Parts: sequence; C-alpha cells; structure tokens
Amino acid sequence: MVKAPDGNKLAILHALKCGEFVSGQALGEQLGISRAAVSKHIKSLQQMGIDIFKVTGKGYRLNNSLPLLEEAEIRQSWAQLSDTPCQIEVHSIIDSTNSELMRRIQAHQSIPKGQVLVAEMQQAGRGRRGRQWQSPFGANLYYSCYWQLDEGMQAAMGLSIAVGLAVHDALKALFDLDVQLKWPNDVYLNEQKLAGILVELDGQVEGPCHLVIGIGLNVAMPESAAGQIDQAWTDLSQHVSAVNKNQLVAVLTLCLQKRLEIYERHGLSVMTEQWNALNVHRQQGVTLTTGQKQWRGICEGIDSQGGLVLRQDGELKTYYGGEISVRKEAS
Repeated sequence: MVKAPDGNKLAILHALKCGEFVSGQALGEQLGISRAAVSKHIKSLQQMGIDIFKVTGKGYRLNNSLPLLEEAEIRQSWAQLSDTPCQIEVHSIIDSTNSELMRRIQAHQSIPKGQVLVAEMQQAGRGRRGRQWQSPFGANLYYSCYWQLDEGMQAAMGLSIAVGLAVHDALKALFDLDVQLKWPNDVYLNEQKLAGILVELDGQVEGPCHLVIGIGLNVAMPESAAGQIDQAWTDLSQHVSAVNKNQLVAVLTLCLQKRLEIYERHGLSVMTEQWNALNVHRQQGVTLTTGQKQWRGICEGIDSQGGLVLRQDGELKTYYGGEISVRKEAS
C-alpha cells in the first residue's frame, strides 16, 4: 500500500514542479535534511509513479511539469467564478474519490449538494464494468461530485450525457479544445480517449436518488502508467502548453453544476442536438455489446432520453443500458 507523501516529499515535488534541475544539496538545505534523506524521498516518489530523473552535477528534475492541486488556489479560482460557497475538498492519496463519497452516502452523512472531492492519486480508481482507471500521483485529474435528484433513479438515466457536455464546456472555455463525446460516457480528442465518466447511484426507484459523478481526465500521463492502458488515449499535455489543474477543477465544477441544473429542469431535451453534433461515432458503423449479445448498425446519435439510436436495415432502433459498450467497426 502506497502511503501519502509526507511534508518533505510534497516540498520536494513543489520544488521540482517548475521543470528545472534542482540539486540534492539545495533540496536538503531547503528542507533541513541530509542529501541521503533527499535521495530516499526521491526514490519513494519514483515508486509512486512520478517520473523524476537525476543527472550527476545537475541534480533532480521532473520529466514532465507536475500540476499539483492546491486547495487555496482552487478556492481563489472559484471565488472569481461564483459567489456561492466553495465545496471542493482535496485529498493527497485515496482509494477512489467515488468510493469515498459513496461511503459517506451509505453512512447517512450530511453531504452538501455539489460537494466535490479531488485527489492527487487513487489506489483503486475504477472505470466502467470494474475496469481499473490508471491513477498515478499528480499526473491527472481524479474528480467526484455529489448530487441529488428527488425524482428517483429513473430520472438519472441520461445523466452521463449531461456530464460529458460539462467536460466539453470546461475544456472549450479553458483551452479552446474541440473534444468529441462517445456514448455513453467517454470524452475523446482526435479519436483518442481523454476522459472517462462513472456515474453511481444510491436510492430508490421513486424516492430521493443520491448520485456520485466521477470524472477521470488525463492531464500529463507518465510513460510508466501509459503502458498499462489498452486503448488509444491522449492527455492535455499533448495539446496545450500548460495546465493549471486548480483552475481546471474550479471551471469544471462550475460547468458541471450548470449542466446538472439544466438537466434537473429540462432533462436532456435541450442537450440532445449538441451532443449529437459532438458524437465521435456520428454516421459510422458500430457494434454495440451488452453481455453476450451484439447489435450492429449505423450510429445516429442519442434520443431525448439518452438512448443510443442505431440504423439497422433501414430502421431506427434505440438501446439503453449502463453496461453497453460501443466499438467502431473496422473499415
């Protein structure tokens, strides 16, 4: 089990995040520890998946600039966007931000609507169908938000569509990136996966429904973790010169709240057209799989309930279900 980095390790990361070489002696003097202790901390950070290398005579350097989370900076960014209280909580290492919020729900803790948890590292990050989500320290954004719908679990059926659009909104506002969306819950850039969404529910069919909305967004994926990903992927560092992860958290939270509020009032009816315009598989042949069953057709987008519409033998058929995956047909 990886332990959360202590104050010295975090101080080393902050000293190195500028991307320049820093000598072991300078780090030791700054922290009041020996060079041997610095070396030990560096090895521990490397074991967490952080790409640090050493050059004799120069010192240590991060292979990529590491955008670290700072709660104070997040709050400052939020204050520039909204007059509402900032409900964003930062963790260093956690099993899963989604799991932590779900534990609080099941323990009947009082959670403010819109509460956000972000972490530098997840030890048990999860994607759909129980897949592992690669979550190396400091590299990406691991984000979960609590929401509640009074209309019951059925009202949440198309929620991941609204969340995908919120991610689109944030990346467009911050970086002018034109991302695409894959049904039901992935974000793509240049036909490579950039982010994934995992919405989990706790509640009753006709009673209040508690939602945990998880977003994993690739920011600066290290090579050590990239080798374990079994599909085409990309990260923000390949498309933008610099990422302020604290500003990203604040803007994403605002965009997500706006989309969720629209969803509560109008459902997906006012978002369907925009989502279809961003559909990564628009008018392409796809195979849709659930369990042992498969269906093939031309992807026509989604309907007003968030179901996937396929054209099959000249007819339009709609499919729903949280365990359905879509794969582009080989050309």
